[in-house]
Amino acid sequence: MPDIHPFYQTQRSAMQSAMRQRVTLSRPLLRERAGLLDLDTISDEIMQEFDIVLAQMPYVGGVASRMSDFFMRLIGFVAMSRVLRRHGLKPAVIGDIEQEVYNAQLLAEPEADRLAAGRSFMSPENQRLLRDQAALSASESHRSEFPGDFVYDFVEPAPGDGFEFGIDYKACGFCKFAASHGDLDILPNICGLDFVAYAARGIRLERTQTLAGGASHCNFRFSRLKSDQVATFKR
Repeated sequence: MPDIHPFYQTQRSAMQSAMRQRVTLSRPLLRERAGLLDLDTISDEIMQEFDIVLAQMPYVGGVASRMSDFFMRLIGFVAMSRVLRRHGLKPAVIGDIEQEVYNAQLLAEPEADRLAAGRSFMSPENQRLLRDQAALSASESHRSEFPGDFVYDFVEPAPGDGFEFGIDYKACGFCKFAASHGDLDILPNICGLDFVAYAARGIRLERTQTLAGGASHCNFRFSRLKSDQVATFKR
């Protein structure tokens, strides 16, 4: 098995801790929804698969690239999906369980911290950063140096649009990863986690198409949730 990239090695302890929390949250769902009983064995298998995924994860620039955080936050669900698939669960069932697990994990964070992160994401300062990183992602030099990275455009709203800004992903790092490692059937599970992640931070994500679904790009559109909508999301 190849070595874990040095950047991810520095983040490994925190990533493993977050993954163990997800495994713990998944146990009652796996028993009640899927009828799986040997949960200790499955939990161990998921953590072992997570180490494999860490070694497979592409380096896309470390702290200089916002997409490094996306990989580190979500790639563990690939490990969970692989193991549950081997235990006979259908991808759609796995996806539902993983959304509930991720939602519970995010909502365990203090609400003030989550909403502050959402305000930071929607801020003019971050929008300027997104514009700059979008331009960088599409550059020939960046795409050559980091072939596993995302490529995207920043989208300004037109008059009458109901969103504050958008991102069109023209190439997806998770799609590339899934294609390289035989995970295309569980790829939509990763896509579904986006709605959970943004809503927990008070952000409304609208998306009508994805690269994983065969579209030319993923059309992310962002706006702020009202306070009562954030409360409604909790489950």
